[in-house]
Amino acid sequence: MAKAAPKTRIARSDETTVTIRGKSLMDDMIGKMSFTETMYFLIKHRPPTAAETRVLDACLVTLMEHGFTPSSLVARMVHDSVPDQVQVAMAAGLLTIGGVFVGTMEGCAKILQAGIEAGGDLDAYCTQVVKEHRAARKAMPGFGHPFHKPDDPRSVRLFEVASEVGLRGKYVDLLHRLSAAVDREYGRHLTINATGAIGSLMLEIGIPAEIMRAIAVVSRCGGLPGHILEEMEMPTARTLWALAEEHVPYDGM
Repeated sequence: MAKAAPKTRIARSDETTVTIRGKSLMDDMIGKMSFTETMYFLIKHRPPTAAETRVLDACLVTLMEHGFTPSSLVARMVHDSVPDQVQVAMAAGLLTIGGVFVGTMEGCAKILQAGIEAGGDLDAYCTQVVKEHRAARKAMPGFGHPFHKPDDPRSVRLFEVASEVGLRGKYVDLLHRLSAAVDREYGRHLTINATGAIGSLMLEIGIPAEIMRAIAVVSRCGGLPGHILEEMEMPTARTLWALAEEHVPYDGM
């Protein structure tokens, strides 16, 4: 059987037009659709509702900036080494987004998605998931934070936004059931962190778990230009280098 010819449904352009998912870039989008709306449109093949736009925009803003984190530190260090190629510093900083920092909403969302698809006793499901993670000594994605305690204020605000627009639904409910199971199993309170909240909210607006980390990359990308410009104006990379030399002693033979 012959393979189907490859094709795309995203965009095309010619000498005078640019068409994106059936819309004219010039007539229908520029000046009429926001960055957030266009991003959703490209992923979901339809414009978002006002409520979906507000939730996605809140998620993007939440992850955009968090001070001196691995992504911003790496971007600053690389810019110091390659000062005339700003895209290199940007790319280097974005490579730190993964299963430890910023990108953990994907793992949390997959747990929530599996629970909703399975149906049945959701509290029993949550207890089983937490016990399995603890037995395997695996961190629960979406829970815990080194200094936002007892609760991550970003998550609290995100849930408020979802409530305000009527999108606090079954995934957010399951996340809070999971949170209760985490607290019972560990015997102490572990906050739902920002990526956990975002994982549930992006499921509420129909974003697949498999693409969520990419959205985190887009968000953090928006914050890195500020760090790189500040590094140009008030350099810190050499100070960080000197601190490493001072505080990480050689302990070899």
